Amino acid sequence: MTSQVDDRVPVLIVGGSLVGLSASLFLGRLGIEHLVVERHARTSHHPRGRGNNVRTMELYRTAGVEQQIRQAAAVLAENHGILQAGTLTGADQEWLFREIDPGGALSRLSPSGWCLCSQNDLEPVLLRCAQELGGQVRFGTELDSFEQDGAGVTALVRDRESGQLRTVRADYLIAADGPRSPVREKLGIGRTGQGDLFHNVSITFTAKRLADVVGERRFIVCYLTNPEGAGALLPVDNQQHWVFHAPWHPDRGEELADFTDERCVELIRAATGVPDLEVEVTGRAPWHAAERVAERYGEGRVFLAGDSAHEMSPTGAFGSNTGIQDAHNLAWKLAAVLRGWAGPGLLETYDAERRPVASATSARASARSAEHRHPGYEVSPGTGRQAGMMAVVLGYRYDSTAVVDSAADGSPVPQDFRPIAEPGGRAPHLWVRRGGARVSTLDLYEAAPVLLSGPEGGAWHAAGQRVAERLGVPLACYRVGPDAQHDLVPEDGADWERLHGVAADGAVLVRPDGFVAWRTRGSAAEPELLLAEVLGRVLDVRAG
Repeated sequence: MTSQVDDRVPVLIVGGSLVGLSASLFLGRLGIEHLVVERHARTSHHPRGRGNNVRTMELYRTAGVEQQIRQAAAVLAENHGILQAGTLTGADQEWLFREIDPGGALSRLSPSGWCLCSQNDLEPVLLRCAQELGGQVRFGTELDSFEQDGAGVTALVRDRESGQLRTVRADYLIAADGPRSPVREKLGIGRTGQGDLFHNVSITFTAKRLADVVGERRFIVCYLTNPEGAGALLPVDNQQHWVFHAPWHPDRGEELADFTDERCVELIRAATGVPDLEVEVTGRAPWHAAERVAERYGEGRVFLAGDSAHEMSPTGAFGSNTGIQDAHNLAWKLAAVLRGWAGPGLLETYDAERRPVASATSARASARSAEHRHPGYEVSPGTGRQAGMMAVVLGYRYDSTAVVDSAADGSPVPQDFRPIAEPGGRAPHLWVRRGGARVSTLDLYEAAPVLLSGPEGGAWHAAGQRVAERLGVPLACYRVGPDAQHDLVPEDGADWERLHGVAADGAVLVRPDGFVAWRTRGSAAEPELLLAEVLGRVLDVRAG
């Protein structure tokens, strides 16, 4: 590899789709210079990957882009639920679930909510915001090769139009380069799991009269089970533009070329139950549902994220959300190490935390496809009890050296979700007043660790300020109490102590990603000594 270096950046991101652009956004928010290379000429133009769960939207909220995403998703804002039917015109209609958040109960758990935003609408928002923060994104550019050493990664990237090669030197490389990841292959990292589950062809089409057939049924997806036209129908604009996922069986010798315009039209007519429906096919793309998780999430200074690290069945949109959350977990750790307030051992926790979550979540995604009888997935529903959606979405837990006394107990996804601050779990949402402004406690967690102490926890507050200075850690310390003498005042008499599992003289340490690193229910004889030990362990640092 050439010794000449054309570009030097702390982080090189390979892959500029949903996960790569999210990584760019998160790193940009933390002030970390980086370069994204994406082999395609532009962001995605196919409407796919539309379900953004509440945890993902919390991360986008903290990154300052939630409202822009909701504006981009406005056309589908009223679509909820999953419908199953023989055809759209038949009598056999069953809602697998009608509302994502029935009764609005989610508002007690989060300042955000679910958002139906297709990838072709979401990626331009992420790109624009990432570039506004200084992110360099080069489309039409692919990774040619890379080598790493003890100090960094040297990569050759190729402009696909001109063929020109440039050498990039980075401290770290994030591979968000898809399920066939060349980076993962070069590292020799294998994968575990069931493998391929089923195959579909995604057909985009226009049909002006279909909106009249659908009527007021504003579904996210409708599974249509007519044997002559089984598949999944998804609205793009609830009017003219639609997507139909048709089962594809390459294992039976069926080829993509077999999905001619004529065949696609007949499938859509049979599925909808409208034999004379005027259909114009505008595109088709194959996709493969699989359950695979990488045996490790990287090697040395190279990390896998998104589909390069895991593949999941599409039901529930777990794959894209898990990938975005990979990027968020990794971004703050890279920033902490690059800024010098965490040691390199912190980066080892990326694999320890995210891989078990991906394994548990991918199994749940496959089970959900079976439960929903996803067209093309020829597996009978399981009979075992599955963890609820909120347990998977908000309840996943970490067990690593970046958590002291984790409550995970070997189970990264519990059966039931408890919105209590437990080490290794997501810190709970609580509306508070901060200097007169109304904020969620989740809004506090992004750039630095946060120490929350109760109304009688002044010793912890003082200790946190002293330890931060000793360790060189940008620790934000807040006193929580009932009046303006405290930094944070819970609204409407909310019980901060109960929600965080502490007494009035207790404290909670929350990581920049909003996960609880440690908590103490009450006071301690030597708070400064204990807090220094905890922070040192979590961040892999010691006092100088």
